Amino acid sequence: MTDETPEPIPPEDQSQLAPGIALALAPQPEASDDSQRRRRRGEQDTYEALRKWQPKTRLGRMVIDGNILSYEQAIDTGLPIREVEIIDALLPGLEDHVINVNMIQRMTDSGRRVRFNVMACVGNGDGYVGLAICKGKDVASTIRKSIDVAKLDIIQVMRGNGSWESGPGGGTSIPFKVTGRCGSTRVTLIPAPAGKGLVIGDTGGAVLRLAGITDIYSKTRGQTRTTINFARATFNALKQLNAARVSDEQKNRMFMNIGRNLG
Repeated sequence: MTDETPEPIPPEDQSQLAPGIALALAPQPEASDDSQRRRRRGEQDTYEALRKWQPKTRLGRMVIDGNILSYEQAIDTGLPIREVEIIDALLPGLEDHVINVNMIQRMTDSGRRVRFNVMACVGNGDGYVGLAICKGKDVASTIRKSIDVAKLDIIQVMRGNGSWESGPGGGTSIPFKVTGRCGSTRVTLIPAPAGKGLVIGDTGGAVLRLAGITDIYSKTRGQTRTTINFARATFNALKQLNAARVSDEQKNRMFMNIGRNLG
C-alpha cells in the first residue's frame, strides 16, 4: 500500500478483506472533539495506521491480500505474528487496560536516572486476551509499547460451563479448575454459575473481563499484593486451560469453546 489514503471500498467488496482493514477502508465519519483530544494526548489511530500499512512479513502480505480473514486462519498457517497491524486487522476493536505503572529511579555518575515499568492488558471481551510488560524512559511511549507487545502475545481463551449449577448455553466461565503461578503468587480459577460475577481481585478481574469471562470463583496464595505477579498468574492460568486435553463429549456437555463465542 502507498502512503496515500486509498479510496473507500464498496460494501460488496469488503467481505474479501480482513475485518479491521474493511473498517479502515470504509467511509469514516467525522471525528468528534473527544476523539481529537485523545489523539492529541498520544493515542494512535488504529484505522489510520492500517490504511498506511506496508507489511514486511509473509503473514502480513497474506492478510492485506485477503488470503487470511481471521485470527484462527493466521494461527493455522504456523507463521509467527510479528506485526501489530496483523492483530488490528484480524481482531478489530480490541480494548486495552493499563494494569500497573511503576517509576524506577537509579543513581548513576551522571545523576538520577528515571525509567518507567508499565504492564498492559488487551482483549476483545470475547475469548482473546494478551498481557505484556515493558520498560521505557517516557510514560506515554512505554504504555503504547506495552499495548503493542500485548497484542502480539494474544491467546485464545477456553470458556465453558464447568459449574454443576450452570445451565445450558454459551460458556461464561471456565470448564474446569486451573491454577496459574508467577513468582510466589498462585491463582486458582474455579468455575462459577452464570450471574455469580468475578469473585477475584481487581487486577485478576481486569484480565478476565477482557478475556470474556464474566463468572468465576478464585483462590489465591502468596504475595497477591504484587500487582504484576497477580496479573501474570491469572494470565498463566488461562494459558493452562488450552493445554488440557478434553473429549468431544466433554466439550458438548460443558458448552466449551476456544476463542470467540459463535453460539
